[in-house]
Amino acid sequence: MKEKFLLDPATTYLNHGSFGACPKDIFEDYQYWQRKLEENPVQFITKLGQQQLDVSRRALADYIRCDEQDIVFMPNPTTALNTVINSLNLQKGDEILSTNQEYGALDRTWKFHCEKTGAKYVHAQISLPLVSKEKFLEEFFAALNPRTKVIFFSHITSSTALIFPAQEICDKARSLGILTIVDGAHVPGHIELDINRLNPDIYTGANHKWLLAPKGNSFLYVRRALQHAIEPLIVSWGYDAIVTGPSQFQDYHQYNGTRDFSAYLTIPACLRFFKENNWEAEKKKCNDQLLHYYPILANELESSMLCPLDAAYLGQICSIPIETTNAEQLKNTLYEKFHIEIPIMQLGAKQLLRVSFQAYNDEKDIEHLINAIREIKKSANLLN
Repeated sequence: MKEKFLLDPATTYLNHGSFGACPKDIFEDYQYWQRKLEENPVQFITKLGQQQLDVSRRALADYIRCDEQDIVFMPNPTTALNTVINSLNLQKGDEILSTNQEYGALDRTWKFHCEKTGAKYVHAQISLPLVSKEKFLEEFFAALNPRTKVIFFSHITSSTALIFPAQEICDKARSLGILTIVDGAHVPGHIELDINRLNPDIYTGANHKWLLAPKGNSFLYVRRALQHAIEPLIVSWGYDAIVTGPSQFQDYHQYNGTRDFSAYLTIPACLRFFKENNWEAEKKKCNDQLLHYYPILANELESSMLCPLDAAYLGQICSIPIETTNAEQLKNTLYEKFHIEIPIMQLGAKQLLRVSFQAYNDEKDIEHLINAIREIKKSANLLN
């Protein structure tokens, strides 16, 4: 499987979660569309590319199980959620209920808008280790009150790599009439996503992570009844358009000036790659590896797991709390001395070593990490 990817074979790559990694076949498809763009930019941007954009959007909608008119492509989830948050009519005293494990860029986005509007961004304190869905939901909804206007949470968190109970959160929010915004950056191609069943108001996911698309390929889903309220972050030809498409939502948000949107056109190639390589079996293998090695890695780091050893909480990434005197130096040592690409995440005062298990990884990669940890513990004052 490693030979199907473009990754440097000299590097042990245990960081698929950050920016993904694109297989050769999908990257070649990406370059094919880029060449088509340069062969005739006018015809591509106005006709051929737009036609393929429709094909790609339909393929994605079928995969994530929603109507194709309810999604638009975005370069990344941060752009998607900035578009949404910028459109909210937040008032002084309104509250946004979230968790203490959200992605830092989005924490900053909410803070920016709350400082402008007087709204309040509330972090429910979710205890670690996570012991059960019931305990999570109890702690999360304990921070709910009559001022709560929005519920925002990660389906899979970036720092702790935990799968949150998205269905239960969305169901309760719907019963209370509270807007739900879900950051599903790590979800497409990683764990099952059925938007129709999940029934959120707003959902965003990155296609360039676990769906294996080229960088700069994500989507924004908005419930049909709310689409009129989501203003374009960039106002362009789609606003007050002379020639309109079947969806004003797509008219407003999809075209925002000259840009190379070839990455968006690769979704069919991604799904072909999945089918040709029996990807569900590959994902199952990765999850099995994670469940096997998670306690072993935690033990090597003289640490503990963040949740029960169960696929309900873990997909293909896990995080382990570490005690280190210098996180940046530790990360650099792992890369420069041992050629291991792996992130150290910050969560409040905690530092977490996050390990991704992708189909190109095998037992040798994990054993190499374990041996590197052992050597660092013996020879360097970086791990307590």
